[in-house]
Amino acid sequence: MTTKLVQRGDVIDHVAGSNIASGAVVELKHALGVALTAIANGATGAVAIEGVFELPKVSAAVFVVGEKLVWDTSAGAFDDSAASPATGDITGAAIAVRAGQNAETTCLVKLTPGNATLA
Repeated sequence: MTTKLVQRGDVIDHVAGSNIASGAVVELKHALGVALTAIANGATGAVAIEGVFELPKVSAAVFVVGEKLVWDTSAGAFDDSAASPATGDITGAAIAVRAGQNAETTCLVKLTPGNATLA
């Protein structure tokens, strides 16, 4: 086995710039992650950048399985691909694993690192 392997890559070390709650979405510029534990400001903690998670959804968003989603930074929730990304929103960092219906406040998403764009 190579001695160059640092970590598997599905979970990465992240230094928090502010307090992060366990289960919170972590914005990583062109990617999204989910904090696996609470991470205090300035501390290093584990953030998953791959996997399927139940996360916040814009209530009015409607989408189908496999649709690329928009992380609405100001709402702190996923929106459908028809939404116009505002500055700071991240598009393509996740796809829907379950269809999203109007009035739902959570959704199932698969994080897709390496495919996102930052508005």
